Amino acid sequence: MKTFHPYLRFVSYLVLVILVNAAGITLFARFDLTANRMYSLSEVSKSVVHTLSEPLTIQVFFSKNLPAPHNNTERYLHDLLEAYGAYANDRFSYAFHDVDAKQASAESEKNQKLAESYGITPVQIQVVENDEISFQKAYMGLVLIHGDLVERIPAITNTDGLEYRLTTAIQKLNNKISALLRITDPIQVKLYYSTSMDSLAPYIGLKDLSSLPSEIKRMVDRLNARMYNKLVFTHIDPSKTEIPETELSDLHIMTLKWPALDNGKLPEGHGSVGLVVEHGKKSLAIPLLQVFKVPIIGTQYQMPEMQQIENQINAQVESLININETLGYLADHGTPSLYGASMGAPQRNSESVDIFRNLADETYSLKEVRLKDGPIPDEFNTLIIAGPTEPFSDNDLYQIDQFLMKGKSLAIFADAFKEIQGQQGMMQGGTHEQVNTGLEKLLEHYGMHIEPAIVLDESCYKQQVPQQYGGGERPLYFAPLIKNENIVKDHAFMKPIRGLIAYRMSPLTMDEQKLKQMGLKGGYLFSSSDKSWEMKPPIRLNPMMIAPPGQAERSRKWLACLVEGDFPSYFAGKPVPEKPKPEADASDKGQGAKAQDGKTENSKPAAPAVDLSGMKQEGATIEKGKPGKIFLTTSSALLTDVILDEAGRSPNAIWLMNTIDYLNNREAVAMMRGKEQRFNPLADISPTLKTVLKTFNIAGLPVLVILAGLGVYASRSARKRSIQQRFQRG
Repeated sequence: MKTFHPYLRFVSYLVLVILVNAAGITLFARFDLTANRMYSLSEVSKSVVHTLSEPLTIQVFFSKNLPAPHNNTERYLHDLLEAYGAYANDRFSYAFHDVDAKQASAESEKNQKLAESYGITPVQIQVVENDEISFQKAYMGLVLIHGDLVERIPAITNTDGLEYRLTTAIQKLNNKISALLRITDPIQVKLYYSTSMDSLAPYIGLKDLSSLPSEIKRMVDRLNARMYNKLVFTHIDPSKTEIPETELSDLHIMTLKWPALDNGKLPEGHGSVGLVVEHGKKSLAIPLLQVFKVPIIGTQYQMPEMQQIENQINAQVESLININETLGYLADHGTPSLYGASMGAPQRNSESVDIFRNLADETYSLKEVRLKDGPIPDEFNTLIIAGPTEPFSDNDLYQIDQFLMKGKSLAIFADAFKEIQGQQGMMQGGTHEQVNTGLEKLLEHYGMHIEPAIVLDESCYKQQVPQQYGGGERPLYFAPLIKNENIVKDHAFMKPIRGLIAYRMSPLTMDEQKLKQMGLKGGYLFSSSDKSWEMKPPIRLNPMMIAPPGQAERSRKWLACLVEGDFPSYFAGKPVPEKPKPEADASDKGQGAKAQDGKTENSKPAAPAVDLSGMKQEGATIEKGKPGKIFLTTSSALLTDVILDEAGRSPNAIWLMNTIDYLNNREAVAMMRGKEQRFNPLADISPTLKTVLKTFNIAGLPVLVILAGLGVYASRSARKRSIQQRFQRG
């Protein structure tokens, strides 16, 4: 039997290895030691792929042998999809397709055609080879196919926010399928195109303009097949159907009017072109003709590519059917318009919130709210109030108060001052006037107070001065840099944020005693540095005219806070405020309502036959609310394009969307978005400590190595002597 022992041992080891590998196939484990668990799937991602109700296929089109860092992006994408697959059900699958743009092979050409059919086109990347910089085209995109729907991520040039983009795209597809199957009325895609423009087309450099109706019809038919046949295409010819100019203007349809051209060969005329997507009472326009002026050359006309039009139709459909959770935005009382001046409302201070709207549209459906239209709808959980400048009536405040009492949330970006003259932006500062809208008394009731001042900070953004003005840097004290040590990390959605930039903010305080009496929980979120001070009226924000005060006048100022709990109503025990009477239209001024006999009557309604003044209303006001939240910060500029970046990866953009997610009870989504935040600034240290550390790195480390060597040498010498003494005694 002893002869067989080695063989039995070998067989035992072999069986053990096979069993370990079999267990490894079924049991999955990964250890992520990064601070934010960057390489681990969030709980939201696991849940999304684990609960798929229809097959989801991800087709990845990536060129092989890309230079760094793009090869790391491909490797990370491999690992990420593998992690999705480990937690997904049997309806999840993915495949990588080699699309080599340099080497033409049958498989590569086939994959290129497949990629282009999904709208994935190559991007240009920079390559450094043999100390030379060159550019090459590479495919770096993917498509998600869920049921009949397709969602694209056409360019994956880095790993920032990739898990967030994938998970939100999968969620969007899930929501979109449910929304499309739920609607009963079709979605109308209406093309307004005057055939009178066919003869104009060659003169404006658009020879193929006459084929626009047939091309868009084919594109809509192709898109309709992926949208469960919910689209209906209609071509409306304004040159044959009389449509008032005001109606075309309201629909944002472009109309061109031209004089006789080419010695009368083209007679005087006019024509309209534009695309409108409608569903129910809502409609959204898509411009089809772009007009721009080029120096010397003159006016040029251009049409977007069909792929761009298709993408816009897809986006408008998503907006119309509300595939995402709804987010309310106060659109009156002087707040910045969501859609800018082009939609009919003048943009206050020339500041745009286009980037915020685009970022929010990724996971929310923004809905404008006007208090004059009636009570705030219950269809959303959070109302954003950004920089109001016009007074709120008591009835307006009542609507906001009662919205909060229903367990909803308020995100308030309040400005203590508004600029009334001077240039806008970081360069100059004009005269500022204090804002008093009445919202302040509501905030005071909830224990929050905004000081009428502007926070200036020595730790601030530095403006580069042009060389013709002396060069160098100029500190913009009214744009404080919020450093990591001044950000409170009590909430999980704030933990990934390690720095922010503020802009024209005012200090705020919370009445902790009052909050405690009301049973509310309040906490500050971030502050300026201890080198900051206040500028009180008159406000002059010209950076060349601001000088820092002495250290005794400086201290940190709180700039944002969050209050949670069962809020008591400001209107508890008070009668419901009356709604202000609407102002009479100009056409109605001086006129009364005409009676049947032709005489004018007073438009005031007749008094009721029974005196109802003794009646009282009970239960109309919610006096103690369900658990809700109020977020307050003191600058609406934090929502504008001045601060936010289009990609949504800056600390300010991530913080803003994380805050909104938290107010909507989606903290898990906020943590997923923020875990890949890679802004990790070094802590500020004194010049003396910098010198000590530099000296230690230059001279200290070599000295330590020498001392360690001497220690080893001394230890060996002592050991030698010990051995010699032992043998000598022997």
